Amino acid sequence: MSTLGNSTNIFWHDCAVGKVERQKLLNQQGCVVWITGLSGSGKSTLACSVGRELHSRGKLSYVLDGDNLRHGLNKNLGFKPEERTENIRRVGEVAKLFADAGLICIASLISPYRKDRDACRSMVPDASFIEVFMNMPLEVCELRDPKGLYKLARAGKIKGFTGIDDPYEPPLNCEIEIRQKDGICPAPCEMAGQVISYLDEKGYLHAH
Repeated sequence: MSTLGNSTNIFWHDCAVGKVERQKLLNQQGCVVWITGLSGSGKSTLACSVGRELHSRGKLSYVLDGDNLRHGLNKNLGFKPEERTENIRRVGEVAKLFADAGLICIASLISPYRKDRDACRSMVPDASFIEVFMNMPLEVCELRDPKGLYKLARAGKIKGFTGIDDPYEPPLNCEIEIRQKDGICPAPCEMAGQVISYLDEKGYLHAH
């Protein structure tokens, strides 16, 4: 829902210092860790836990939190389907820039529509888009309800709320899935460890 048409008469300008040089400087590989799931599933908690663990290892990361971004970059967007799509598109473009800068960008958004997440994946080269699915049951998320939004949605005071009267389309081929074990939600440090282990195994915590 961009207010401007496609720009014309513009040209891409390359700089002498590129992604490879920045990654060598930081001794890590730029990538996007995209955390998706229902409201209350633990996305922000995981994002901050991963960021803290990376920091403790001397790795540079940045968290793009969906709610925080609606205070600035996306404050002119609502929650209609087309506005949700534009919200995710903007975040995807910013995440791409962070990854190109050599950072490990952690994006934490409900991002309910599969096509929008896939569009963000297609923005990032070299398969450096890591989709993390917070696969927590709706009843668990609703019981937590940290912001009181489910209660408002059930009362009809919020329309188009994901999981209640608007769909959430789960990933089909995510890189990481986090779910309950024997009915118990894993601790934040355990969830973060799962993501960190993946990043380490795939070589993102070292420069190539």
